[in-house]
Amino acid sequence: MLTRIDHIGIACFDLDKTIEFYRETYGFEVLHIEANEEQGLREAMLRINGTSDGGMSCLQLLESTREDSVVGKWLAKNGEGVHHIAFGTADVDGDADAIRDKGIRVLYDEPRIGSMGSRITFLHPKDCHGVLTELVTAAPSDRAGH
Repeated sequence: MLTRIDHIGIACFDLDKTIEFYRETYGFEVLHIEANEEQGLREAMLRINGTSDGGMSCLQLLESTREDSVVGKWLAKNGEGVHHIAFGTADVDGDADAIRDKGIRVLYDEPRIGSMGSRITFLHPKDCHGVLTELVTAAPSDRAGH
């Protein structure tokens, strides 16, 4: 089942300024930056800490590149702030099915490719006490050695 908090997603208006805030204020290192044209966003993964099993906790900063993207609409409605929480799992498919069997709406029929080659799906916030929840299985080489 779910093994840890993988990351907390934070929507922001200016990715570069927000990265600098977290680097300068807390000393978090930038692990990865990428653009996701399909989802209309730029994102950065900032490492908070690592563990001996290769897992880590991160902040994922999300900047919309299009007003009609999910993050763009969210920013227009809510402004900057916590967008979602992601739980790590070794088996996103199995855990999504088990959670679906409990009556929780899983937003994707099949997991999609997420940051750094991970496999992801989301749970409907109305079924999770108002929290958009992501399930994520890291790509095999994502986190080891970082």
